[in-house]
Amino acid sequence: MELGDRRTEWFVPAFGPVQFRLFMGLLFLPYTGMVLAYTAIGAMLAPTIHWDRAGALFIVYFLALGIGAHALDALGSGGVKPWGKTFSPQQLKILAGVSIGVAYVIGGYYMLRDVPLLWPVAALEGFFVLAYNLEWFNGRFHTDTWFAFSWGCLPVLAGYIMQTNSLSFAALLIAGSMGLFSFVEIKASRPYKDLKRRVSTDNAAEQAQLRQLEAILKSVSFAVILLGAGLLTWRWIP
Repeated sequence: MELGDRRTEWFVPAFGPVQFRLFMGLLFLPYTGMVLAYTAIGAMLAPTIHWDRAGALFIVYFLALGIGAHALDALGSGGVKPWGKTFSPQQLKILAGVSIGVAYVIGGYYMLRDVPLLWPVAALEGFFVLAYNLEWFNGRFHTDTWFAFSWGCLPVLAGYIMQTNSLSFAALLIAGSMGLFSFVEIKASRPYKDLKRRVSTDNAAEQAQLRQLEAILKSVSFAVILLGAGLLTWRWIP
């Protein structure tokens, strides 16, 4: 494995053409799935569920975060990630611009019609999409705390506000809880990524540490996704 080659990571498919595998890696699907689950968790706290709004917000976050933010992250990575080398800066800019633009068109429709209180969350998320992933302000917002807030707390609040056009103390508490899950994920992800770049296959200690961090990442991401799926099932099936 070449230094910096992350194609062997657990969230990158081991099948298909290299271009397809790297695009799937670009999406960070388990971590994107966590954020989508956060929107579902927030939505399922509402007394009445508007399923069209829940679905729309799911699409918005998949486009803006799953595709757009990660394309910007690859742009800001200096080519360290394999997908940052495979896709040209122009391709990544187009991918980010189109996906984020479509996300805001969808979100704007609902914010203008039903949920004006979502505008502050949309503005904050738009800021973090750029400031976090492109490391604006000398990386001041590219920190674990801001990551947990922007991709943990805010999606829960967005899910709840999208349903109710209001806030509640319970929603704030759950948002804080999910933010802590994101904090654990990013705290494990950073050393995992560094180890993955430099680990030697004949170093047993490093291999053991890598497996431990990978187990944490898998457990946290799948636990949050299952929680979101469980709450969706609970509200969907009488």
